[in-house]
Amino acid sequence: MKALTKAEEDIMQVLWQLEKANVKQIIEEFPEPKPAYNTVSTIVRILESKGFVDYEKQGKGHMYFPLLKKQDYSNQSINKLVDNYFQGSFKSMVSFFVKKNDISLNELESVLNEINKKE
Repeated sequence: MKALTKAEEDIMQVLWQLEKANVKQIIEEFPEPKPAYNTVSTIVRILESKGFVDYEKQGKGHMYFPLLKKQDYSNQSINKLVDNYFQGSFKSMVSFFVKKNDISLNELESVLNEINKKE
């Protein structure tokens, strides 16, 4: 799976939220200053060429939708982060974030409880 640029990821976040949208609707989701129509349109076409989005014709325009689930992209991104910065060790990653973010024992126990609920 190809990596996304920051701009591409921002657009994908909107499409994951809306599920289907035209360029104008995508732009409406961005805070001020809003990106230019041509910029968003170009990025959406790049996402289409990378296989992240597809479209349905609607009148004279297109309704774009994600082909990749957000969860799948998140998993791939986390795995890449772990591989590139923590030598493939999730334990090292968690330890790093606990130390760098000064997480309390109560917060860590809360995280562990959430993990145990999902099993």
